[in-house]
Amino acid sequence: MKKTLIILLVFAGLVSCRQNNRFSVSGIIKDAGGEMLYIEHSALLKTTILDSVKLSSSGEFHFKSDRPVYPDFYRLRLKEKIITFVVDSCEDIKIDARLKNFATDYTLTGSETSILIQKLRKSVMNIQRKANALSPQLSREELNSKIADIESDIDVHKEMARKLILQNPSSAAAYFALYQKVNNTYLFSPYIKIDKPYCAAVATSFNAYMPDYERTKNLYSLVLDAITKERNAKQKEVWGEVLAKGGKGYIDINLQDKNKVTRKLSELDGKVVLIDFSAYESEQSVNYTFALRELYNKYHRKGFEIYQVSLDENKQRWEQSVANIPWICVRDENGPGTTYAVSYNITSIPTTFLLDKKGNIIARSLAFDELEKAIKKCF
Repeated sequence: MKKTLIILLVFAGLVSCRQNNRFSVSGIIKDAGGEMLYIEHSALLKTTILDSVKLSSSGEFHFKSDRPVYPDFYRLRLKEKIITFVVDSCEDIKIDARLKNFATDYTLTGSETSILIQKLRKSVMNIQRKANALSPQLSREELNSKIADIESDIDVHKEMARKLILQNPSSAAAYFALYQKVNNTYLFSPYIKIDKPYCAAVATSFNAYMPDYERTKNLYSLVLDAITKERNAKQKEVWGEVLAKGGKGYIDINLQDKNKVTRKLSELDGKVVLIDFSAYESEQSVNYTFALRELYNKYHRKGFEIYQVSLDENKQRWEQSVANIPWICVRDENGPGTTYAVSYNITSIPTTFLLDKKGNIIARSLAFDELEKAIKKCF
């Protein structure tokens, strides 16, 4: 009987929420009689005033507004002081505060997420106050001491934020934590290695539950850009190391061939080599293989070799496809996930690299007529 009553009450609450489709914010602001209080919507690109009231001597206020489609940020503004809160349903939020310390020392009920945001904001505002107190008049020792204190506070704040993010990466508080600033600098950045997993956790979670939300799209795009830039940077670093050694102009590959014999690319030193990243399961494979075979038959006796790295996902199908192939065919157990595809910056297949007899890469992904001309020049 009790369980049935609870279910009915919850259902009634949900129905009421859908029917009203509004949220309310009310409370008392003490010592603020005669002041203007504003409620504002903080969207991704702009902040909009929704309503305002001139506070009476009692300081009471009550705002109502339409519930957002997705959880979003709102704020109460009194002069230049701000209280930020979140609305993700038809909450009835109550906020009690005083004019003095309006932005930090307030009591909020009706939104657990907003209480977490209050904690995050209070922490950052304390750090910002310390940063604002830095002065060129301070001695070097005093300045270094205060900076070290600020850095310590930032570390403590970020640790608190990390725990909050991991507990619920799909919450608006987790999103809010990623966009906090000190001295107009974000405390979290997907471009910083230690921060990236937390940014990615929020982006992935938001994308799973709210893929069409503008905040989701913005954050997800930012994280993807950071990942791409990191990969490109690693690629440049790898190639830089190869070139800096002043040796071969290629990255060595060490994989098993179709007969489970380990074959190194470097074993072909002194030959003209075509490194080929391709897949037999691709639509153009048959015509592509015939074109490779024609080149191989023409120039193999002169010292031309093909070192083919398979990016096929299906190992059994690959083994069947290469059974009668005369050149070197190798494959990583990870298939298209091989690290060599990253090392050679393979973004599409087929991709080829032509090495001269000295091991220098002299061409990439030439059309077959141009590739044959380049091969001839190597002999």
